[in-house]
Amino acid sequence: MSYMWNEFNIKTFPAETIVYRDGEYCPDLSTIKAGQIDKKYDLPVHIIYVGEISETKELNIEINIENQPVFLSVDVKNKKPAFLNIFIKNTGKNSELRGHVFVENFDRLDLDINAGHLCENTGILVHTKLIAHKNTYSKLTGNAKIAGNCRECTSDIGFCAIADETAKIEFLPAQFIKSEPKSAEHSASIYRQTPAQIQFLRMAGLSTAEIRDVAFESFKNDFSLF
Repeated sequence: MSYMWNEFNIKTFPAETIVYRDGEYCPDLSTIKAGQIDKKYDLPVHIIYVGEISETKELNIEINIENQPVFLSVDVKNKKPAFLNIFIKNTGKNSELRGHVFVENFDRLDLDINAGHLCENTGILVHTKLIAHKNTYSKLTGNAKIAGNCRECTSDIGFCAIADETAKIEFLPAQFIKSEPKSAEHSASIYRQTPAQIQFLRMAGLSTAEIRDVAFESFKNDFSLF
């Protein structure tokens, strides 16, 4: 799996893997089948979704077993209009999914993340970072649902974007909570370099384009869930 780091900067670690490339499941790169996680594994499960997408794509994740850690790494770009749906359903008590989603938009992007807690003590934490290029449109929707009789759940859906001044972005977060959670976070923000950071890089001899590239790289690598 070292090429995942070399080509996509995806952190890899000992895990059972489910790998998708350009929106398609890759059985030759995966150790388990796509779809439901209904068996307890000694290792964590790492779902990797990388490449270039267009049109409508769906990623369905169902965790139906107790005490199973699951990690999600998404690193995609779209040069044509794309609609990416990520559906996460967790019915496994004490099972948790932690996800990093990175998307680079060169056209129009609709990203919809739906996180459903259907058992007590379940966790779904997904942080999304978007680079929105010139004259693009991005719509980021996040729905976290905690069902009734599902106490002590941990929910965290976060969006952050760095954007060209001509780009248009919509953030549409929503929460539907019917049980008292352990924690339930929602966030959306725009990332900008500070004047001091820009001045420091200029004094180091970097051009405007190089300063932008440094900002993009720093932004992309600043994930914290795992």
